Amino acid sequence: MADKARSIIVEREFPHPPERIWRALTQSHLLEEWMMKNDFEPQPGRNFTFGAEWGKVKGRVLTAEPYTTLSYSWGDHDLDTVVTWTLTPMQSGTRLRMEQTGFREGQPRYYHGAKAGWPRLLAALEGVLERMD
Repeated sequence: MADKARSIIVEREFPHPPERIWRALTQSHLLEEWMMKNDFEPQPGRNFTFGAEWGKVKGRVLTAEPYTTLSYSWGDHDLDTVVTWTLTPMQSGTRLRMEQTGFREGQPRYYHGAKAGWPRLLAALEGVLERMD
């Protein structure tokens, strides 16, 4: 039986313009406040590392279309996924969609960890957005 890839999707509406959310998704010091320590820069082809007490995640920026779409690879020695952020302007702010694709069937620890983790990270993002200038 072939491995079937699995995805996680989390969507939230924020009362902030896409430009503000883009800053929180792409500026290293803001990313550190809600996600992890990093050396991220939103330049396609650029490699980066996210680090936390539990370990490191390596990635490469795939797409960076300001205020609309950001995608990057996300993985380690066993995990090879892609995270895509889509920002959709709304009259009341922005709808933010995060999709992480590529979890294989034999990776329940990664899949369930991400499924539990992304909603918490988006809640932390909301706090950062409230405090930003």
